[in-house]
Amino acid sequence: QVQLMESGGGLVQAGGSLRLSCAPSGSVNSRNIMGWYRQSPGKKRELVAVISSDGTMDVSDSVKGRFTISRENANNTVWLQMNNLYPEDTARYYCGAAHTMVALNNGDGLWGQGTQVTVSA
Repeated sequence: QVQLMESGGGLVQAGGSLRLSCAPSGSVNSRNIMGWYRQSPGKKRELVAVISSDGTMDVSDSVKGRFTISRENANNTVWLQMNNLYPEDTARYYCGAAHTMVALNNGDGLWGQGTQVTVSA
């Protein structure tokens, strides 16, 4: 069953912006770590950004200065604001939530089915 639900993906021209949202599909316990990963055909899953319940965050160098992650602890909701999009940002974006970073990287915890982001040149 889908535990998290992503939304906000779509088709956008290079230089445009999108805002992705992720929230539980039902009532769940809070998770310390929430983050976004992306994957394109033929490529390995890539960590985009993570944020902890205390607001500590880390963003991949490939998107630093363009993407911003934020969260609302009360609802286990996380957002990814994507600005100045490049064609190389094209991927399916997945939202995850776990108690630890190790668990998140292992694919444990709560996950959604992903939302497609396509950036045209």
